[in-house]
Amino acid sequence: QVDLRESGGGSVQPGGSLKLSCAPTGRTYGNYAMGWIRQAPGKEREFVAAISWSGKNIAYADSVKGRFTISNARGVNTADLEMAGLKPEDTGIYYCAAAKALGGATIFDSPDAYNYWGRGTQVTVSS
Repeated sequence: QVDLRESGGGSVQPGGSLKLSCAPTGRTYGNYAMGWIRQAPGKEREFVAAISWSGKNIAYADSVKGRFTISNARGVNTADLEMAGLKPEDTGIYYCAAAKALGGATIFDSPDAYNYWGRGTQVTVSS
């Protein structure tokens, strides 16, 4: 069992920046591939970014490439998401997610692949 907690959401104007952070609330056993998934009102969950537990493998949705950066600089089983050049279509609830991974290069780019989820943090981009 992994309990994840996100922080850092908020409201910004278009073109602004936000940083989201995610970490387990307690001790974890094993290594997990981490990801960020978002859901806009009335829409399906959407993959945003993923990182392997080694940090060596990273993936982004096409819609955020060049604007968002995922990292686990704070340690294995953490995931920070730096978002720049925010657009109104980036609005939604952002969830941190984790899936057990043996390989250090393993990442998952589908929301369905993740077993553990945080409660989510709201990001609103509006003028």
